[in-house]
Amino acid sequence: MAKYIQGKFVIKNTDKYIGKKQPTYRSSWEFTFMNFCDNNPNILQWASEAIHVNYRNPFTKKNTIYVPDFLIIYVDAQGVKRGEVIEVKPSKESTFEAAKSARDKAAVVLNLHKWDAAKKFCAQQGLSFRVVNENDIFAGTKSK
Repeated sequence: MAKYIQGKFVIKNTDKYIGKKQPTYRSSWEFTFMNFCDNNPNILQWASEAIHVNYRNPFTKKNTIYVPDFLIIYVDAQGVKRGEVIEVKPSKESTFEAAKSARDKAAVVLNLHKWDAAKKFCAQQGLSFRVVNENDIFAGTKSK
C-alpha cells in the first residue's frame, strides 16, 4: 500500500491566505497546489478546506457535507478578478474513462454527486468550480 505525503503547509505569503487554520495537505498534489497558490502573483487570496457544501450521498442516501480542497481568488488573463472552488483529485477518481477498479468507479459516482452539489453552491455564490487532476498539476513537466 502506498504511503501518502501529509502535513501542515508553511505559508510564505501570509497576507494572501484567508483560511481560519493552517492548511493541511493530504497528498503531494495538494502540497504542489498550495505552493502554486502561495507563490503565484495572480492569485490574490486562497484558503484550504474553507467551504462546506451539503449533498446527498448516493450510496447511503444520507445528507452529508462535502469540503472542497481550495477556494482561490485570482486575476485571469483578461485582468478580471474571479473566485473559484478547486478540488484536487486523481483522474481515476474523476472520470469513468480513467477508473479501472470497482473502488475507483464507486469513487467517481460519489465524487460526481459531491461536485454537482458544489457547482450549484458555487453558482449561488458567484464562484466557479473546477476539478484539478495530475494532468493539470503536472502539465508540461513530463517527458514525451
